[in-house]
Amino acid sequence: MRLAVCQFTSRPLDTAGNLATMSQCLRDAGAAGARVVVFAELAVSGYELEALAADPGLWMTGPQDARLRPVRDACRDAGAAAVVNCAAQGRLMTYVYGPDGDLLTVYAKQHLHAGEDEVFAAGGEDGRFELDGVRFALATCFDNHFPDLAARAAADNCRAYLASSLYGTGGGERELSTVYPALAQDHGLYVAVANHVGRAGPYDGCGRSAVWGPDGVLLGEAPPGTPGIACGDVARSGEPPLR
Repeated sequence: MRLAVCQFTSRPLDTAGNLATMSQCLRDAGAAGARVVVFAELAVSGYELEALAADPGLWMTGPQDARLRPVRDACRDAGAAAVVNCAAQGRLMTYVYGPDGDLLTVYAKQHLHAGEDEVFAAGGEDGRFELDGVRFALATCFDNHFPDLAARAAADNCRAYLASSLYGTGGGERELSTVYPALAQDHGLYVAVANHVGRAGPYDGCGRSAVWGPDGVLLGEAPPGTPGIACGDVARSGEPPLR
């Protein structure tokens, strides 16, 4: 199974425009053989905490919100699942839509970063779904700095760990390049992280969305400064990672 991570510059609060970009990314990734496509943290609205706090109309009402329909339609066109992170239902929420456009699962970020706790309530349950016989775990950015999430995923027979994130240039770039391969190697998981590129609220997203094998080896990486898609192939359980 092929995983894809997509990075682009979210337009602040331009939900329709961002979802159109995500839909095209889904179709492009599907054409490259991807079955699961991961997007960055708050890719739908951009990382605009103050504006989200001030205007509830910017929040998704739930996974069936009509504004999300373009992504669901693109899943059908691409034959791929989409991992979509957005402000919804009072939380920093991930919705996973299957290749048929139907909802597979939801996940709410459990470990909120500074400032996020003033806008969102923390989630309390781990996120899981299965596709094509592969079991997946979900996490969002700061979650990944708490290795117990990945440990629980491995114990729960997950094969891959999918992270919607935001890391900026400088220190954030160093964190991205060290935290995620370590999670992969320490817990024997495929790890995929989708990041922002360009301005994202107060940050300058560093790109470098990537997929690592369960031995911590990089399988695919998007460029540091431009939009792009990176892919990595997941081997069956018990088989060596595909290169």
